[in-house]
Amino acid sequence: MSAARWSAFEILRRVEDGVFSSVLLATEEARLQASDRALCHELVLGVLRWQLKLDRIIEHYANRKIASLDRSVLIALRIGLYQLRFLTRVPASAAVDESVKLVQAARLSSARALVNAVLRRATREPEYEPAVNIADPVERLAVESSHPRWLIERWIASFGIEETKAFVGANNQTPPATFRVVQTRANETQVINRLESAGIKLEASELVPFAWRASNLNPVLRALAEKGEIYFQDEASQLVAETVEAQDADCILDLCAAPGGKTSLIADRVPNVRVVASDLSERRLAIVSKAIAVQDLKRVSLTVVDASQPLPFRAESFDRVLVDAPCSGTGTLARNPEIRWRIAPEDIQIMATQQLEILSNASEVVKQGGRLIYSTCSVEREENEDVVAKFLRGNNHFRQVLLKSRSDLMTAAGELRTWPQHHRTDGFFVTALVKY
Repeated sequence: MSAARWSAFEILRRVEDGVFSSVLLATEEARLQASDRALCHELVLGVLRWQLKLDRIIEHYANRKIASLDRSVLIALRIGLYQLRFLTRVPASAAVDESVKLVQAARLSSARALVNAVLRRATREPEYEPAVNIADPVERLAVESSHPRWLIERWIASFGIEETKAFVGANNQTPPATFRVVQTRANETQVINRLESAGIKLEASELVPFAWRASNLNPVLRALAEKGEIYFQDEASQLVAETVEAQDADCILDLCAAPGGKTSLIADRVPNVRVVASDLSERRLAIVSKAIAVQDLKRVSLTVVDASQPLPFRAESFDRVLVDAPCSGTGTLARNPEIRWRIAPEDIQIMATQQLEILSNASEVVKQGGRLIYSTCSVEREENEDVVAKFLRGNNHFRQVLLKSRSDLMTAAGELRTWPQHHRTDGFFVTALVKY
């Protein structure tokens, strides 16, 4: 059996249990041969992105509802059908046979005939499209783009139909492999020359310094990341860290620091800055610790903090506080496609309430004249502009600062927003508040 397909099958089963695919892929791909990594990655993220559409097609070919299928059988069918519909380089016979082997290896031999029959029919009737005969334009877009209907309705109300179409289209594209060169560990010119010599096409970021987009996840890139000479991080995430505008000798609190990208960027850019990185658990801080260690950053300390409660720091003890708040993550659906299937309408308001609590607690430890940065990787107004407006109404010692950046990133109020469909980045919101 194909190691790539079995790994994808196992990862997708664990994603159904609530684990994030990015975490599982990082672990599993380290155990795979280089030739299998790309296929495993493609299968996992592709199946998650196109899950709704795949399920509608499976229902048609199987003549039964998805709910009647065993979960593992359904995952094997999704993997096989994804290859038939989206990976033209994979022979149809291989896609079918390997999916049959998956259910057999999962000790579901009784389902072999069903999986074989459904996928054989899919090869004979490749023209079937589940959205063609849907009259309701919202439902049709939901199925065509493989997003929950309630999200489509929400975004149409917020952005309009055309922008929503562009947004959901970008969510189903593979985002670029973006990295930054770690200044404390490597010489940028030497790193770029080495990568280009390895045949990797690179594109310098137009949003942030020292950031690059790579044409593929070449083994040379992975090796440099393991040595700490580069760090994989979306440009929008880097932009948030740059917005902190850390100064020499500043004491900075990164309140929701995991996985450590923003903490390590700040510490890497300003050698004499002191960063306190905090998060909710030792497990999350262990990820930050690993990022700090591999980049050989010395002036970072770690502490477990529940930011929804009053903070265990002296009042007005930090020059700058970064609140990259827990959020719905709707700006990261290209990288984390399972989020679209996990969140519910009520989650957004729950998140907004928590975000306001965290921002209010963070404000207590900002020095007079200091800067409070608020950001999310959500595109929902309730988690962004509305949270900031509520905070400012209750905190008259803070005022919003006009951020300076490219005009296409700026909102009318001076905040920054990035969009997958316009900037080929995650969708982020960021604003700066000054205490006076």
